[in-house]
Amino acid sequence: MTMTLDINHLKSWIGRTETARDAVAPRLVREFAATFDRDDPAPRAGDPAPLAIHWCLAPPTAITAALGPDGHPARGGFLPPVPLPRRMWAGGTLRFADRLRVGDEVERRSRIADVVVKEGRAGPLCFVAVDHEIVSPRGLALTERHDIVYRAAAGGGAPPAEPVPLGPPPEDAEWHRDMQAGPVTLFRYSALTFNGHRIHYDRSYAREAESYPGLIVHGPLQATLLLDFAAEIGGAAPRHFTFRGLSPLFDFMPFRLVARRTGTGLALRTETGTGTSTMEASADW
Repeated sequence: MTMTLDINHLKSWIGRTETARDAVAPRLVREFAATFDRDDPAPRAGDPAPLAIHWCLAPPTAITAALGPDGHPARGGFLPPVPLPRRMWAGGTLRFADRLRVGDEVERRSRIADVVVKEGRAGPLCFVAVDHEIVSPRGLALTERHDIVYRAAAGGGAPPAEPVPLGPPPEDAEWHRDMQAGPVTLFRYSALTFNGHRIHYDRSYAREAESYPGLIVHGPLQATLLLDFAAEIGGAAPRHFTFRGLSPLFDFMPFRLVARRTGTGLALRTETGTGTSTMEASADW
C-alpha cells in the first residue's frame, strides 16, 4: 500500500542538487562504438562524439561495499531513499543545444525535480524526476529530464521463456531494422555506464530475486538505438528526443526498431515478435 511510503520524507529531496565532471575520452568513444557494432574511424580530438554518450559520463562510483543487494548504490544520498526494491528507467526527454566532442571536459548539473507516488495494478509506484544540464567548454550541450520508477517486488521466481521470432514488419513501419541485444552487449553497456544493477548481467538474480524471465535490456541502451535510428533517417541529430519505457525487453528476444513520419518529425518504437512495444519515442528537428 502507498501508506508504507513516507511521501513527505521523500519529497524533502526535491531541490537537492549534485554536480559531476568527466571527459569524453577517445577510449570511451571507441568502446561505445564497439558496443553498438559501429566500425567508426579512430576518434580524434574535436570529432563529434556519439549521440547519447553522455549516459556514460560521470556515473556514480560507490565502492563495492556500499552497494545494495541489487548492485545499485545503497539508497539515500542524492536520490531519495525509496524503499521499493525494483528500480527502472521510466523514460526521459533530451533537448540538444550543441554536440559533445571528443576531448571535451564535461560538467553535469543535476537537480531532483519531483517525487510522485501512485498506486499501480501490482502495488505502489514511486516516480522520481531528475533534471540534468550537460555543459561543455562551449556552453550548454543538452538538457535532460530523467524519469526513474520504483516498484514493489514481484512474488516468486520467473520460469524460462522462449523467444518469439519476428514476423513481417508492421503496416505503419516506413523504416525498420531487426535486432537483438544479447548478454555480451548488455555486459558491455553496463561496463560503459558503470552500472552494477544485476538484472542486466546476473540471470539467476533477475529470475529469482526480481522475477524476470531473462536479462533486461537497459532503457538507455534501447533509447540510444532509437536516437541513432532517428538521426540516420533524418540525416542529422534531432534537436528534441523523448522516450518512454512501456514493457521490459529481455536479452533472448529479437526485436525491431520501427519508425514512421509525423507532422513534426518521427514516431519510433521498439517492438518484439509478439507485437509488444517495449519503448516508444519521438524525434523532432
